[in-house]
Amino acid sequence: MNPFPFNVVTPITYRGPAPDRADVVVIGGGIIGVCTALFLARGGHSVALLEKGRIAAEQSSRNWGWIRQQGRDPDEIPIMMEARHLWRELAGETDIDIGLRQQGVTYLAKDARALGRYEAWLPHAHAHGIDSRILSSDETAEMFPDCAQRFAGALTTPSDMQAEPTVAVPALAAIAARAGVAIVENCAVRMLDIAAGRVAGVITENGRIRTTQVVLAAGAWSSLFLRNHGVTLPQLSVRENVAATGPLPDIHAGAAASQKVAFRRRKDGGYTLARRGASDFFVGPDAFRSLPKYLSQLRADPFGQRLLPAAPKGFPDAWTTRRHWTGDERTPFEDMRILNPTPNMREINHLSGDFAEMFPALPPVTIKSVWAGMIDTMPDIVPVVDVCAQLPGLTIGMGMSGHGFGIGPAMGRVLAALVTGDAVGHDLTRFRATRFTDGSAMRLGPNV
Repeated sequence: MNPFPFNVVTPITYRGPAPDRADVVVIGGGIIGVCTALFLARGGHSVALLEKGRIAAEQSSRNWGWIRQQGRDPDEIPIMMEARHLWRELAGETDIDIGLRQQGVTYLAKDARALGRYEAWLPHAHAHGIDSRILSSDETAEMFPDCAQRFAGALTTPSDMQAEPTVAVPALAAIAARAGVAIVENCAVRMLDIAAGRVAGVITENGRIRTTQVVLAAGAWSSLFLRNHGVTLPQLSVRENVAATGPLPDIHAGAAASQKVAFRRRKDGGYTLARRGASDFFVGPDAFRSLPKYLSQLRADPFGQRLLPAAPKGFPDAWTTRRHWTGDERTPFEDMRILNPTPNMREINHLSGDFAEMFPALPPVTIKSVWAGMIDTMPDIVPVVDVCAQLPGLTIGMGMSGHGFGIGPAMGRVLAALVTGDAVGHDLTRFRATRFTDGSAMRLGPNV
């Protein structure tokens, strides 16, 4: 079994040192932070990108590799359409094959009820000129001729794409470095330096960096970082389990998902396997604090997650994780350089078995690698993309809810524009931070 390519012994690519000052400091080396830093640098700003572990080592490399418009919240669709164009542009700026392919995304409907949910989403696609369409049962069987299961139909979007996360995000970081971004790995930001009520810098484990603008793009660690500054946002995280098979015959070139298994053809000839709606939720202090905000989501899908009583030691919402510290103290970000959850092997075994049952003509399905990732999510399943009113000079991009990889390039461009005051180009009302405190009802995205 091959280990996941990013861990605490992975060689450091970007050693620094960090600059003494920068126009903007970006916290977090996932796809959101990397793309934000890239677009800031292209705008002529000096940028320091600080990552506590390794670039892309957490969820940005652990996702399924889907770059999809299909099934998006309507307010995300315009940003996702921009991201799709940016992916093509950025892929052309590196001599590394990041696996970018336009092979489509398809959701398989087990019955008329599931197909009805897909049909209800279709007007959102058509309003933006996206090529999504509903397939009949016969058309679905024609698309998947080797599949043993008969489906009621499917939702498919031929213009959707895919890429290899473990390759793509480091390649984007290399583009950012060439654009002048000072990337420093193994350098945790402990807290903001606040003077006269606004951001004056950041305090890292290696010292202070002066800046007037900070972007927080720390994935599952974002709410913990904010809480230390008295800012509360109801972010939680769930564990998703993923497996990669060895090389197999080509039964479908794109990405697809049934009720039991989601799969994507990989550049190496195997398949990435996962399961939709089968996440594990570790109950912790933030879960209790945030429960009222999540009631709408719980009512809509009361059995959407498996509840586990406690997160492993050191996780963002573990019972023993500290919530407060000073700039002189070692922090949880240094205690856990890379959030590397142990996969649920029972779930992995079910995945491989379900995939083999779905395509019985395949040779034996061997699993060559397994991993898990912590997906940061918000009560309404859309992110926070906003300036922080309580901490002037701080801009927040968090809670991407498993949508971040595909939309990452455009969200980075949007966050960069928020920092500089340039035209954002999209309506961000849906993503404002104040929706959790201004009395707004939680409006869930489409259940597709």
